[in-house]
Amino acid sequence: MTIRRLSSRTDRLDRSFLAEHLQGARSYRRIAGYFTSSLFEVAHEWLESVAEVRIVCNVDLTPEDLKVAQVREARMLGRWNERSIEAESLLNRERYQRLDAFLAKRGQVIRVAPDSICGFVHGKAGVIERADGRRVGFIGSMNETRHGWQEHYEILWEDDSPEGVAWIEAEFEFLWNAARPLPEAVVREVRRRSRRTEVGLPEIDSEDTLAPAALIESPLYREGMALQPWQQGFVTECLRHYNDHGQVRLLLADEVGLGKTLSLGTAALTLCLLSERPTETRTRRRKPIVIFAPATLCEQWQTEMIDKLGIPCARWHSTRKVWLDPEERAISPSGPEHIARCPLRIGIISTGLMVQPSKEKEVLTGLSFDLVILDEADKARSRQGYGQQAGEPNELLAFMHAVANRADHVLLGTATPIQTQAEDLWDLVRVLHRGSNGFVLGNELATWHNPGRVLPILCGEERVLDLHSGWRLLRSPLPTMESTNEPNARRLFRNLREELGLRRTEHLAGALPLLSEELRDDLETELERVIDGASFFQRENPLVRHVVLRKRATLEAQGLLDKVAVNVHPDGGLVEDQHRFNALFQGMALRTAPGFDRAYEEARAFGRVLAKRGKGGGFMKNLMEQRVCSSRVAGINTATTLLAGREIEQESEDAEAQLTIQTDAERAALEALIAALNGMDDDPKLQAIRYYLNDEGWLDLGCIIFSQYHDTARWVADALALELPGEVIGLYAGAQRSRLYRDGQAVGIAREALKRMVADHDIRIMVATDAACEGLNLQTLGTLINVDLPWNPTKLEQRIGRIKRFGQTRATVDMLNLVHQGTVDEKVYERLSERMRNRYDLFGGLPDTIKDDWIDDIATLGEKMDQYIEERRQASGFDLRYNDSIKPTDDAWRDCAAVLARRDLDNLMRQGWGG
Repeated sequence: MTIRRLSSRTDRLDRSFLAEHLQGARSYRRIAGYFTSSLFEVAHEWLESVAEVRIVCNVDLTPEDLKVAQVREARMLGRWNERSIEAESLLNRERYQRLDAFLAKRGQVIRVAPDSICGFVHGKAGVIERADGRRVGFIGSMNETRHGWQEHYEILWEDDSPEGVAWIEAEFEFLWNAARPLPEAVVREVRRRSRRTEVGLPEIDSEDTLAPAALIESPLYREGMALQPWQQGFVTECLRHYNDHGQVRLLLADEVGLGKTLSLGTAALTLCLLSERPTETRTRRRKPIVIFAPATLCEQWQTEMIDKLGIPCARWHSTRKVWLDPEERAISPSGPEHIARCPLRIGIISTGLMVQPSKEKEVLTGLSFDLVILDEADKARSRQGYGQQAGEPNELLAFMHAVANRADHVLLGTATPIQTQAEDLWDLVRVLHRGSNGFVLGNELATWHNPGRVLPILCGEERVLDLHSGWRLLRSPLPTMESTNEPNARRLFRNLREELGLRRTEHLAGALPLLSEELRDDLETELERVIDGASFFQRENPLVRHVVLRKRATLEAQGLLDKVAVNVHPDGGLVEDQHRFNALFQGMALRTAPGFDRAYEEARAFGRVLAKRGKGGGFMKNLMEQRVCSSRVAGINTATTLLAGREIEQESEDAEAQLTIQTDAERAALEALIAALNGMDDDPKLQAIRYYLNDEGWLDLGCIIFSQYHDTARWVADALALELPGEVIGLYAGAQRSRLYRDGQAVGIAREALKRMVADHDIRIMVATDAACEGLNLQTLGTLINVDLPWNPTKLEQRIGRIKRFGQTRATVDMLNLVHQGTVDEKVYERLSERMRNRYDLFGGLPDTIKDDWIDDIATLGEKMDQYIEERRQASGFDLRYNDSIKPTDDAWRDCAAVLARRDLDNLMRQGWGG
């Protein structure tokens, strides 16, 4: 039994120690310090022959992070990717190859232990069982790297005494048992980096690899996250359309909360790259790629595209008449005519400009487009009612007809494909049909243009078994073989086209007598076939070919989404302090003081004065009411801005406008409102937030606090920072407005830094605006407070989706909705609450948007919601085709090793229209 003391000053530790003991050794157990790619870099040739190898490493994850495998993978990848992937992969390719080969051969021989168990592992040690059976323990400062064993100044003690070896083995076994296996995603990333190469766009010969090559090292993937399988599936569907028709015409109708923005954004990037690939005839100018979205979503789109996909997009500012970059800097001259020359490849424009006469609208209708995306496309529809214009397209629908005729590709997005009647879906599909050469709905005489005739077939109320009727439906448009996943239908479509001599781009087949007897028999067989309860034309029709619909319940059933329940508050049955609760709430609403009641009445009075303008001010009448209900601060700031002669922008269901004061009566009403607001005491909403955070323990669970107005969010964050001086609080808002608070002080901070702090459990309170809602992953927080109630269930679901997501360790999260007693907010919330009974699917049956006229007739609001829910329930069957595309693919994007350099991609996306 001896102790040897070794120093790199006098010995080469890899040769004097490792070479002596590892050659032919039986086992190697190692406490190796921090996990890096350089494990086995020095001793790999000796370790390959060692029968048992076990290594435990340090990784800065909390026990909560380690509980959920997906979070463990994401957090480790995110940590790993903080260093430059490009330089790491190039300079250390051989070490990645060695590590990959070892892991492929040995499997899970590496485990990672969290900081909370062991802190940072400085105590490196190990035990080697030599070829002769003697066990040797060692303790030293070196990590398991080439630098540690060969270059750094290191010291090492070797101890072969039984007690010394046993002591090290005990330490090792403790850490090994506390640790978790190295995540599979990390193993795959090792393999990818061992093969990583940067390629130019012309070198990517497969359309299927365009998107992964561009996005595998995007911010989303560098954070350790990934596009979900159904999002990848939508890109696959776009490529199928592109190859079949040379055009893409799709309506994405995924349920709320399934990442529609990322799906459409990835599809936009893919189609952009396809248009940029060099061809023998490419001489054309770059045509616009434009995303039309409601004004309230334009900044959200721009933020998500840059923060998640790393794609810089320009946003048109409707008032300043300039293009803005993601930092809100003007990057174009001012003037409506400059909307035609966006300085970046993708431009984002408010649909509000398209629903009223404007110079921009006139300019855009004269352009030809590479791609047009319309978000919240359900707002483009035919006018309802019985008036002279009933059945005519509204302004947005008419505009989309015009631009779709001049667009190579058209993508529509909505979480509500059917609003008040099933025929509304045809408004959107007819947009897709425009400029499609007939492959969407067939020629103008095709039956598919008549929803009244085909809806009973699509809903399963009527079956088509007659051969002549079936052929009339099938021949125009005649599907391609690739248009379906069902094997029998694919074979039928292929045989039909071959026998009739139709090319893939031809969509009209001839008369039935042109078919052979054998093909007629095949067609009859398919008309009779029922699969999963669905008849042939329920499965094979233009609607399912062009409407992509995936449901949350389906994803949960397949294990792709966790089922997380939601407790909805206020609820006296769920609280600890019943007395304090009753002092704050009356039923589901906050008790109000006379000061608030007076201010609310003055806000309503201002609305009545504003409504006297007629059409010009009608939809603005609820503006001040909503803002006063949000917070006293939001009401005062809005009223003060208007009194100073400045504009306030407001968007409704169908319009966008700027409000300025025009009459003395309006000015007098505002002055009365400000006086009432200044007379208010402490806002009851702040009292409720204090109560839930402190008395009900929500602070310990972590809380996200949402408002639709920045004024309110800033007020909440400022107030909580003063009341909780030791607490770190984040304000997550639009560009340049995010802040970090502690001890009454605040500093500006980047959104990415805030997200990282929440993930690291450094922030327990995050206040956020809806502009920053999409793409924000806050599963480390367990509760949510809605300071105000947007009259749009979609936004409520997007908010709860920030914490109701994979990685949430609570089986049930809590959501508090704050509305004032005696207000229209209370009445709307009562109607919503009556329909929010499913704790796992609060919003499944609710309309995407509550319309302004529904609010005006509050007594029938519940009846109109129920009518919507029933009609939506009838319109089933549109998702029959897409269940296959939500499953993980074998050729997962994470394995993509041929990478389009981020610099090249960024340069490409900064090429403007016409460049």
